[in-house]
Amino acid sequence: MALFLFLFRFVCVSAWVLLGLLTELVVFPILRRTQRRRIVGAWSRGLMWLCGVRVRCLGDPVIRGAVLWVANHVSWVDIFVLNSVRTTSFVAKSDIRRWPVIGLLVAWAGTLFIDRHHRHAVRDAGRQMRACFDQGDAVGLFPEGTTTDGADVRPFHAGLFDAAVRAGVPTQPVALRFLRRGRRAPELAFVGEQTLVANLWCLLGAWGVTVECEFLAPIRTADGLSRSDVARCAQAAIGAAVRAEPK
Repeated sequence: MALFLFLFRFVCVSAWVLLGLLTELVVFPILRRTQRRRIVGAWSRGLMWLCGVRVRCLGDPVIRGAVLWVANHVSWVDIFVLNSVRTTSFVAKSDIRRWPVIGLLVAWAGTLFIDRHHRHAVRDAGRQMRACFDQGDAVGLFPEGTTTDGADVRPFHAGLFDAAVRAGVPTQPVALRFLRRGRRAPELAFVGEQTLVANLWCLLGAWGVTVECEFLAPIRTADGLSRSDVARCAQAAIGAAVRAEPK
């Protein structure tokens, strides 16, 4: 049964991915920026539905105006899960651009790539983030710098929080919990040496997958908080929410 479900979903997802790439090449050049962003959001919701992933929002996400969404990182689907709530420009390591298919998709979704081996990588990424904030956009960040099994969070890198602090933009922590039939599902995490194909097998062949997105209270920088302060507050809030029981 799992094999049949995997094959059916894989065919559907492949067709949806192809449609997305064709849309980028043919349709996007003639659309306004706001129209492109609406399409990315709708496409992301469709992708999650075809993958069998139910996205459950908790709390009050900042839907309008500039905001930095900071989340724990569990899987390659994290970007599309959050994009299904609000179209977001994510900051990601440049290595992802070279991933088969996924690299093209995250680039199409408006990802801001950072080359961690470049001397001025953080400064360049900060400049791109500020440009997004100036247009009233949401920017997404996974400050752990890698994926985990979702049971807890690793220390946050504070460097990229600087763009939001300097721009006076609120930082909203987001806790992602991957569940399968109401229970924690660490097997769905894309971690370690696991290949993308192996992770797709786990995800597309599974029933009852839910990703809980708990949007926590925004952290305001008007109180004179530094980037390190904001990073510590966000890590503490997300860590507590991730360790809590599913809701």
